[in-house]
Amino acid sequence: MPKQAITTKPIRSLEDALSQCQLLGMRVSRQRRFILELLWQANEHLSAREIYDRLNQQGKDIGHTSVYQNLEALSSQGIIECIERCDGRLYGNISDSHSHVNCLDTNQILDVHIELPEEFIRQVEEQTGVKISDYSINFYGYRNAQAS
Repeated sequence: MPKQAITTKPIRSLEDALSQCQLLGMRVSRQRRFILELLWQANEHLSAREIYDRLNQQGKDIGHTSVYQNLEALSSQGIIECIERCDGRLYGNISDSHSHVNCLDTNQILDVHIELPEEFIRQVEEQTGVKISDYSINFYGYRNAQAS
């Protein structure tokens, strides 16, 4: 996964994402704006194909190549999240530190902000000898309790 750019504050809104683009000297093209708007409206993790399909269904004229190039540029600069999965990449609107709940029956990935107790982090550091600077937790479960 590419190293994310250092930001002064978390990107928590479409306006934050657009501001970060400008701060990094990235042109906010019509296509780039379409993609960012869609990710903030959808508020879920989408594949490049889903993004392309949804934009075209909305009547937004954008090509496959433009979608892929913009997603790569936005994720490599830390403006959007890119999750590598065995069945391809998914893109989301939250790029700062957070955890995920993977819903096994719907195949959705939900963003959650979890703060672990300091005692737990110290215990991990003691067991590993590694100073923890950040963390992300993946939870797995079923929305439909009978699916388990």
